[in-house]
Amino acid sequence: MKNKEIKQQARLQLKGQWGAAALLTLLFASIYYFIPLIIEINLSGGFNAWVNKPEGADGPAVSTFVITLVLLPLYIGYLWTFLSVFRTGEKIKFSSLLQAFSEISMYLRILGTYLVMMVYMFLWTLLLVIPGIIKAFSYSQTYFVLRDHPGIGINAAITKSRKLMDGYKWRFFVLQLSFIGWGILCLLTLGIGFLWLSPYITASYAAFYENLLRQQEGA
Repeated sequence: MKNKEIKQQARLQLKGQWGAAALLTLLFASIYYFIPLIIEINLSGGFNAWVNKPEGADGPAVSTFVITLVLLPLYIGYLWTFLSVFRTGEKIKFSSLLQAFSEISMYLRILGTYLVMMVYMFLWTLLLVIPGIIKAFSYSQTYFVLRDHPGIGINAAITKSRKLMDGYKWRFFVLQLSFIGWGILCLLTLGIGFLWLSPYITASYAAFYENLLRQQEGA
């Protein structure tokens, strides 16, 4: 499938669920992005102190990173929700955001996977920025792999993603670029448009992953 067809498939699977997808995105963003921000502002001593905090005063920022890391499975639940929608057309449920929290073993595997990928990409970036970016594309399917193989090891999941993306990194990059115009339009709506754009992008990524699986099966 070409990227244009992948996006068409994503829109088709979201048909009749755009409203629910936007509400799910609003709920997700409110928890995942705004709660850590509010905590950081409070730890900084208020909004004015947060805005005018001296350079290098990263204590609250560190705390925010830790909180975001704890909430990471919420983001994974968001990804997995649209993978299920794309595959089965099932109705979007708010509770699906919590699916990655269902088992402590999966929760820990997700956190471990994130940290390991960050270390790998950091080490590649030490060589040059470009190799780090390329590796980010190579690892981009790892969380979807964890959804399909919940018992898989961290390095095995990363390796499977890397093999799936072999020869498809440029196409995935182009797919991401294709949403830039929509992103600019969303900025003109003061960000409200992202409530619909985010599900569209995520469903397209799920469709891309499905296409990779079909390519692998046909190889």
